[in-house]
Amino acid sequence: MHGSGLDGPRRELGAFLRSRRERLKPAAVGLPGSPRRRTPGLRREEVAELAGVSRSWYAWLEQGRVRTSEQVLRSVARALRLTADETAHVLSFVEHPGPEELPPGWVSRNLLSLVESLAPNPAVVLDPHWDLLAWNSGYTALLTDLARLAPRQRNLLWLVFRWPPARTLLASWEPEAQSLLGQFRAKAARHPEDGRYAEITGELLADPDAARWYDRREISAFHPAVRHFRHPVAGDLRLRYVKLAAVDEPGHHLLAYLPDDRATKEALEALTG
Repeated sequence: MHGSGLDGPRRELGAFLRSRRERLKPAAVGLPGSPRRRTPGLRREEVAELAGVSRSWYAWLEQGRVRTSEQVLRSVARALRLTADETAHVLSFVEHPGPEELPPGWVSRNLLSLVESLAPNPAVVLDPHWDLLAWNSGYTALLTDLARLAPRQRNLLWLVFRWPPARTLLASWEPEAQSLLGQFRAKAARHPEDGRYAEITGELLADPDAARWYDRREISAFHPAVRHFRHPVAGDLRLRYVKLAAVDEPGHHLLAYLPDDRATKEALEALTG
């Protein structure tokens, strides 16, 4: 069971389950509390009983020593009272062959044309590391000219945490930054041997806010929503985030920012006009 490339993701899954077990109060699952408890939250054997699995097997799961099925992980997620996003994160560790990887930095002509056609609405192509592979004039006008950044800085996480204007450009910077970090952490946890994820994590941990939030092991998932921008030229903008997976380009996503009202639509047109 040890020594394979799967050990890292299994250990990360185990650590995540342990963190959720330790925060779950006995009263939340109908168990009596006791001042004699040595363990914060539930004991392993209590989770095992709630999930309908053996005590030893659940202990091995937290230790990263076993692989498991979707059905069993769903049972564990229910026992731990995980949220929908946390359950999805746990299920993402079910082991199965991944898609064939694309050459680094490559984007198809069709996807490039689609990004350009969306202008003046900002749009960008992301790879699995949230590196920005292509963008249009609307994205440049909304944020900055990415071509002027070093290639390793053309990353959505880097822009949100390490690019100073982001904290004033995003009206609700803190919750949006926490959500993005949670999405990244969930993704990076499944690829502990990926050098690019490690490089981005190192950059993020240099930021005090990111470092503090990262230690909490909070995860999140992408949800379409309206974001409020305070642009230094265009003023207040309300933009709907739409994220689409490129079916014929595994790992690539199109992220578009669509105006949520007429004023925003006209402002975007003026910015790129």
